[in-house]
Order: sequence, then structure tokens, then C-alpha cells
Amino acid sequence: MAKSTKGAADFLRSNSTMAALLPALARMGTLQQSVAASLPAMFAACQILQFEAGVLVMSAPNAALAARLKQQTPRLQDRLLKDGWQVNSIRIKVQVGKTAPPPPPKRVLELTEGALSSFAELSSTLASDPRSQGLKEAIDAMIRRRDGRRSSKQAGESSPFPEGS
Repeated sequence: MAKSTKGAADFLRSNSTMAALLPALARMGTLQQSVAASLPAMFAACQILQFEAGVLVMSAPNAALAARLKQQTPRLQDRLLKDGWQVNSIRIKVQVGKTAPPPPPKRVLELTEGALSSFAELSSTLASDPRSQGLKEAIDAMIRRRDGRRSSKQAGESSPFPEGS
């Protein structure tokens, strides 16, 4: 027997006490979208906490972001007024418990044996004049590093150079 899933809106509609919250939640969601569209991407972690009597209360995950958000409040207030929100003032609260998710682990990129042999062939075919000497030395150094990494991996060590470094 398959279980039916209910959305949050369906749950709120099913209970008369909870149904009274639905318009307020919809209003807050629309206001949050309006604020997100008005602010630069660096403020994506900032959220609307409350909006009553023309006072918009927002949260920031740290004091540094709160200070930067404070600098944006006049522009944000003007934009929200243009969008039809009656915002008389904006207050900011720091809520430290809200942290950004950790970045995904970095992948390690390795050159294939074919690529390494192609670089070795290129290095051997480069002329020995001063103009190509720098390129030849750089290719040779890269091949030596890759050979060193390959031998350390075979010995059971992890790669010291993740992607992007």
C-alpha cells in the first residue's frame, strides 16, 4: 500500500488553527523573495525573522555580515518601498547558530599515462634555444612532480596537491 505525501500547505489547511498561519507564511515567503532579489548574493544566508508594524527584522549568521547588511539597509528599504512593502525601518539580529554548509571536498585531478608521455615527447622535441628553455624546464618539472606523486601513491601516501591549489 503506497503512502500519500502531504505538502506543508495541505497540512496547514487541514487544521483550522494552523490554517490561520498560511496567509502570514505566504506573505513572509514573498517578502523573503523580494529581499533576496534586492540584495547581492553574499547575503543569501540572511533571513526574514519578523515583519510587523513597518519594522522588518532580519537575521545574519555573523557580525561581519550583519555590519555589511546594515550598510545596505537604506537601499534595501527604498527597493522594498518600490515593490509595495511598507517598511519604515530595518533591524538586524545576529544568529550565530546558522552556519553555511561546508564546501564539497576537492577532487584530485591526475594526468593520464598518455598525457604524461605526450608531455615528455614535447619536452624532448623542443629546441634547446633560450626562448623555449623556460617551457622545457616547466614541463620537465611537472613530469618529475607527477612521477613523484605516482611513486608516493604506490607507497600508500595520499596526494599532497588537491585540485585548485
